Amino acid sequence: MLHIDHDSKKPIYQQIYEQVKQDILSGNLPIGIRLTSTRALARELQIGRNTVENAYAQLVLEGYITNVASSGYVVNNLQFNLNQKARARSTISEAAAVTANCGTENIRYNFRYGNLDAASFPDKLWRKYLTDVLAGPEAQEVHSDGDVKGDIELRSQLLEYLYHSRGVNCKPEQIIICSGTQAALEIIIKIFPYVEKKVAMEEPCYNGASVIFRSNGFKILPISVCEDGIELNELATSSARMVHIAPSHQFPMGSVMPIHKRIEILNWARQHDTIIIEDDYDSEFRYNGRPIPSLQSIDQDERVVYVGTFSKALSPGLRMAYMILPTWLLTAYQKRFTGYQCTVPLLEQKILARFMADGHWEKHVRKICLSQKKKHDILISAIKQTMGNKVRIYGHQAGLHILLEFLDGQQEDELLRKARECSVKVYPVSPFWLNKQNYKHHALVLGYGMMPEKDIPRAVEILSRAWFD
Repeated sequence: MLHIDHDSKKPIYQQIYEQVKQDILSGNLPIGIRLTSTRALARELQIGRNTVENAYAQLVLEGYITNVASSGYVVNNLQFNLNQKARARSTISEAAAVTANCGTENIRYNFRYGNLDAASFPDKLWRKYLTDVLAGPEAQEVHSDGDVKGDIELRSQLLEYLYHSRGVNCKPEQIIICSGTQAALEIIIKIFPYVEKKVAMEEPCYNGASVIFRSNGFKILPISVCEDGIELNELATSSARMVHIAPSHQFPMGSVMPIHKRIEILNWARQHDTIIIEDDYDSEFRYNGRPIPSLQSIDQDERVVYVGTFSKALSPGLRMAYMILPTWLLTAYQKRFTGYQCTVPLLEQKILARFMADGHWEKHVRKICLSQKKKHDILISAIKQTMGNKVRIYGHQAGLHILLEFLDGQQEDELLRKARECSVKVYPVSPFWLNKQNYKHHALVLGYGMMPEKDIPRAVEILSRAWFD
């Protein structure tokens, strides 16, 4: 997809010429491919046909393309290699190529998932609290190591917030501040009390968790995900001593576990003496009703390790997450981590503690939840309007992404390629499958947290044309 800047001093024909030339040199337009006709491109860009013809004429003159009778303009063989990446792409799958940041310089619309745009961050308040902390009575304290579990004021604020928003029951000493969800999982692994290192995971699952378990020598047992969460019959017949789940908004399918299944999985954990890791990664983003109470809130036998993060609602750049350990695991934690230091900067913890204490965190969550709901609604409406019954949408009404299943069986690689050719970036689902052979390769992930509202309808329209016209 070419982009025309009408405010630029550079002539439009030159903008077209330079972008097409760059696509040829980078390998995005391979040898022998036919360019969009001058008439069609002029109509798409809403400019005069002569302007497009002038750009193509310059490319012909310089030898990049040839006007072939009855075929139109095609890309020439330049007889030399200007881009090692283009050759390397032919040896890997399209999904891997897109994931590996291929051709991002030409991306106009990016449906990246899991993050918010920079404008959502409360930078003015953050700077204010930064100044307050450095100039206040805590100034000397932020230059110390602090508690290995994290700042006590922040943990106290978290306790109060999680109780009111998620029904979580705990004491401050059970809360541990971690530098991201993966760091929390590393801690759990180090105090894992069983000899058999087996963990059940949802299939498909959050691959950021599976890589941690695998690198620590755990055998991963994939368990199917249904419309209402993990398949409990499969889990019950497995030999897992721990299970990692996201019951309030499964990633990437978006399923929500109902109360009867929550009780059943708690009973399974109690009967088999196992641990449940409840990953509550985006619990703040519910667009239909209040956030669902956590699994931990109804756990009477302390089988649940609750893990949450500030990455989704605040910023992944802060590298700040938290977990709540059952009291019976605290002794093992204390023994294993005596002498360790908290990996989250104490200064950032102090700032966040004040931010929460003054009521700004809950205001911030309400504000961004409202803004993301608007984006969510625009995206769902645009997809239904342009793609209709050709796709099925999973995971809406919550989170920062949806999963799009293609009912005509179009394959992931081809869908990614078509989107990229239109300068739109969407994301594969295949990386989230543990058993790749069980995946039908007919779905994509679309995130909207970083996409401006005004761009969503146009981007969806472009995708619809690319995939179905």
